[in-house]
Formats: sequence, structure tokens, C-alpha cells
Amino acid sequence: MGRESAGLVRAQPSGRPRDEERDQEVVAPVWAKLVRDVPDFPSPGIMFRDITPVLADADAFATVTSAIADRFVEKQVDLVVGVEARGFILAAPVALRLGAGFIPARKPGKLPWTVKSRAYDLEYGTAALEMHGDAIQPGDSVLIVDDVLATGGTAAAAVALVEDLGGSVAGLGFLLELGFLGGRRQLDGRDVLSLETVR
Repeated sequence: MGRESAGLVRAQPSGRPRDEERDQEVVAPVWAKLVRDVPDFPSPGIMFRDITPVLADADAFATVTSAIADRFVEKQVDLVVGVEARGFILAAPVALRLGAGFIPARKPGKLPWTVKSRAYDLEYGTAALEMHGDAIQPGDSVLIVDDVLATGGTAAAAVALVEDLGGSVAGLGFLLELGFLGGRRQLDGRDVLSLETVR
């Protein structure tokens, strides 16, 4: 993942006000208190949103993955794409709950078979996501899951990659949204769920 999907953002004032659109009301807010803000990691001026305490708490982990799955259960999802790397951890149980298959979207050079690739811009330079060229069949309904929606570049690349392979994007589910970065604008017209938004 690039800087955005790893939860790397310039330090902002502390606190996590609730999303005015109330997306996150699908779960109790208790799990959000487990997200750990780590200042100056991995470099000075960066605030890292550490979700590992959420993953380590069995109830919290079940709550957030169930909430994402339940939000899209009526979309008849065929496949769930998890974006490297924390997106894998969330997407796999979501796929199981939906009775869907799991597809990894990986960094270049990590998949062993023929791949389809999509580049996207970072703050400095570019990055890319890859999927196996036969992972998605035309007409498949695909849910994209990642841990953080930040500037939206990674998510938009995942959408484009799914559509390049002939899939239909049923929606996108995120644990956290860094609302002050405006990443949702890159996903206009998409069905986007964020369980918690940092303003």
C-alpha cells in the first residue's frame, strides 16, 4: 500500500468526531477507542493510525468486519478485494460472512501469475496495485475493502482495476476515513462505507 492506505498522514489535532452522515452508527463506537494514534511514525510530522488493537480484540474485530459485511449483504457480492496489506485482514472475514471469494490487490511483483496493473499518484511519485488477470470474471459483483480511506488514490486505483477486469464495483468498505484529506471525492458516485471518520 502507499502512504495513504497505511494510515500515514500529517499530524492533525487529536480527537475523532462522529461522521455527520452517521455511517458509523452501524456499529457501537467502543471499538474506535481502540485505534491508537502514534505521532511521528514512521517519520517526524506523521500521525499513524494504528488499528492493531482493534484486530487484537476479538469482539471489536468481529464487530467491524460484521458491520462492513452486513452493510453490503443485499448487493449479492461475488468477490471481496482486499488491498495490501491491512485490507487483507479485514476483507477475508468480510468475504466469509458474505459467502464470497477473496481476491488480494497487491504491490507490484508479489503475485505469481499473469497480472493486471493500475498505477496511481502518491504525494511523491507513483505506486501501483496488481491483481491476477483471471481473478475477476466479467459481471462479477465486487466489494473493495481496506483499512483507511485517506486521499483516495489507492481506492480509486482498486476500483479502476476491478473494472479493467470486467467486474462491477458493488461498493467500498473502510474501517477509518481521514475526512480532512477529501479522499471520498475520488469515489464520487460509489457506495462508500466508513465505520469511523476522523475530521
